[in-house]
Amino acid sequence: MNFNFDNRFVNELPGDPEEGARRRQVHGACWSRVLPTPVATPRLLAWSPEVAELLDLSTEDMTSATFAEVFTGNRQLPGMQPYAACYGGHQFGNWAGQLGDGRAINLGEIINHGGQRWDLQLKGAGPTPYARRADGRAVLRSSIREFLCSEAMHHLGVPTTRALSLTATGEPVLRDMMYDGNPRHEPGAVVCRVAPSFIRFGNFQMPSSRGDHELLARLVDFTTDRDFPEIVGDDLNDRRARWFAEVCERTARMVAHWMRVGFVHGVMNTDNMSILGLTIDYGPYGWIDNYDPDWTPNTTDEEHRRYRFGQQARICHWNLARLGEALLPLFNSEAPLRAGLDRFAQVYVAESGRMTTTKFGFAEARAGDDELIAEAFGLLQQAEVDMTLFFRGLARIDLDAPTLEPLREAFYRDDLMLRHEAEFQSWLARYAARAGADGGPPELRLARMNAVNPRYVLRNYLAQEAINLAEQGDLSRVNELLEVMRRPYDEQPEYARYAEKRPDWARNQPGCSMLSCSS
Repeated sequence: MNFNFDNRFVNELPGDPEEGARRRQVHGACWSRVLPTPVATPRLLAWSPEVAELLDLSTEDMTSATFAEVFTGNRQLPGMQPYAACYGGHQFGNWAGQLGDGRAINLGEIINHGGQRWDLQLKGAGPTPYARRADGRAVLRSSIREFLCSEAMHHLGVPTTRALSLTATGEPVLRDMMYDGNPRHEPGAVVCRVAPSFIRFGNFQMPSSRGDHELLARLVDFTTDRDFPEIVGDDLNDRRARWFAEVCERTARMVAHWMRVGFVHGVMNTDNMSILGLTIDYGPYGWIDNYDPDWTPNTTDEEHRRYRFGQQARICHWNLARLGEALLPLFNSEAPLRAGLDRFAQVYVAESGRMTTTKFGFAEARAGDDELIAEAFGLLQQAEVDMTLFFRGLARIDLDAPTLEPLREAFYRDDLMLRHEAEFQSWLARYAARAGADGGPPELRLARMNAVNPRYVLRNYLAQEAINLAEQGDLSRVNELLEVMRRPYDEQPEYARYAEKRPDWARNQPGCSMLSCSS
């Protein structure tokens, strides 16, 4: 492993003069130097071949004893400069003050052979100055979920951070999974996350909240220069305005993709929002099974459902508004920031509309489509229909003689299917007429729909099955799911069981539907 470390974040931005993991408020700095805490017996459990290739790592590198030592935190390579980032954030709508990387430690930035920049980060590698009262560790359960979901989202075409590896620490971690006063020891694990940048909205909110406008300006200009090299020009105000607009655009595209595949982030705090418009921090996430825009996978959010599926675009806009407020001291007026927020709305409407048009198999949007589409989603909710299976079945509808048959497997309840069958049949007749008006062979429509409507998504119950086996030492299901999710739009008949709707036993079982924020 011969990485070419660049480490611009720590070399160009001010750091905390104190080193080590002592809990403290950190002022005037973007990062704190801290080393991962060594563990008992580091061991590689799983890894992503695609991410390894991005980092110029061979199979021999990945399976070496050195790799497990380095990427569980027991050993540093030449050029690594481990640190934890300082940031704040709004959590569930309330300002939470300093947060920071409480259990994430950045190892450094590398430049691969193609000139791409990749930041390497260990999640669960021990406490940092921002860990507050926590131990800085992660359990196997949540680590498997993050490892698998990062890669599944990438192959779905959703902007996301990536995951290189999943390693075991050989040490137990005490967690109260459901916050019910019944903690238990679970196996510890570490995920190596990979992204061009891990900078979040909260990185800018922190210095702004403290009135440190000089540091805020340095961070904005650094981020623009390093992570948005296409934004150039001599006018500083113009560059900053264009940068904020680009952040808004990328965020809009990201959430449009979430809605396309039925993904629910679950904890969209401003400290969990990537400045690059990447999905980041896979905690209590989930995929829509029976379509319900009011569903959230987060037990902490069960009462108010702030982060429910149908509100994700609105929350992204709200989070961007909080970022805009933090940036306001750098601008002469609110106008550039308002323009960026308007740009978010414009891009989201356009991207969401385009994706939805394609999901329904239409060659282009036409008058009347919005009503037809809205009626379909209303029926899906009323009849408890699986979103993923519905759209794959819809692609197989015979437009000359549309029937409910290709959609039957998508219904969770036979009684609701019978109750709404006439309404579905009426809708299908109108849908068939509309889709047929586009012309073209059926094969073209099928291919168009199957290219954007996945056959496979990482349903919570599938991840939980893999977790249950892994906690007994069997990693076969983790590796099999990783393989399946590499081709989520293909039929893959040998893996058909992973495309089935959520079984009844998993509807309310912990880990299979809703989850807590506990790691």
